[in-house]
Amino acid sequence: MATQEDAQATMDAVVARLGLKAGQIIQEFGYDDDTDADFRTAVESLTGEELVDEDYGDVTDGCVVWFRDGDDDLADLLMDAQTLLDDGAAVCLCTPKAGQAGHVQPRDVQEGASVAGLHATSTFVIGGRWTATYLVEKGRSK
Repeated sequence: MATQEDAQATMDAVVARLGLKAGQIIQEFGYDDDTDADFRTAVESLTGEELVDEDYGDVTDGCVVWFRDGDDDLADLLMDAQTLLDDGAAVCLCTPKAGQAGHVQPRDVQEGASVAGLHATSTFVIGGRWTATYLVEKGRSK
C-alpha cells in the first residue's frame, strides 16, 4: 500500500526533472482550486520560495502554467508567461490528463507553444489529474 511519504517522494522526483534550484523564483499562471497542491508544494519545497502570482513584477527563473481546454488562448498565455523569464528559463505547462475535464489535445499544446516561440522537450504525469510539458525557447533544449 502506497503511503503519503511514497506519494511525496514520487512528486519530488517529478519536480526534480524540472531542473529547479534553491532560491529560484517561479511564477505561476492559471492557478485555480483544481491545480495539484502536491506539485505546487514540491516546487516550493525544492526552491525554498513561494510561487509568485501573475501580478509579480520582477524577473523570474521559471514558470508553471496551468491551462485547461476552454481557457483563453494558450499561445497568448504562454507569451505572457515569458514576459519576465530570465534568459533561458523554461515554462512548465500543466494540462489535465486525457479523460479528465479540461483535457487539452497534444496538437493544441504543440501549436500554442510553437506560436509562442517554444517547443516541448519532455512530457510527464504529475499527480492523478495533470500532465506537465516542459517548454523551452526554440533552438534550445534541456
